[in-house]
Amino acid sequence: MIGAAFNGVVQSIVKDLLTPIIAAIAKKPDFSNLSFVLNGSKFAYGDFANNLISFLLVAMAVYFFVVLPMNALMSRAKKPAVPTTKKCAECLSEIPIEAKRCAHCGQLTIKQK
Repeated sequence: MIGAAFNGVVQSIVKDLLTPIIAAIAKKPDFSNLSFVLNGSKFAYGDFANNLISFLLVAMAVYFFVVLPMNALMSRAKKPAVPTTKKCAECLSEIPIEAKRCAHCGQLTIKQK
């Protein structure tokens, strides 16, 4: 149900807002009657152009109104990872955070808070 309602909203945005902008720029609101003839065969590419423009506009609307806001929301919700290792003060090797002595050089480590 929500998907169908969302589809109606996106189609309305494309039909009522974005397509008139394209029509104002191209000075042609509908491309369905465009065609050319090659060796006696008629190629009606106007419907394809309409469908391609509609698809691109829907894809852009979904990307800018759904994908980008969701990505921004998800990046804010991420919590930083808790470190599991620390560097040895003597040899700078990675050791477990709970280690009391470095396994590489034997140096005593101070437990970090």
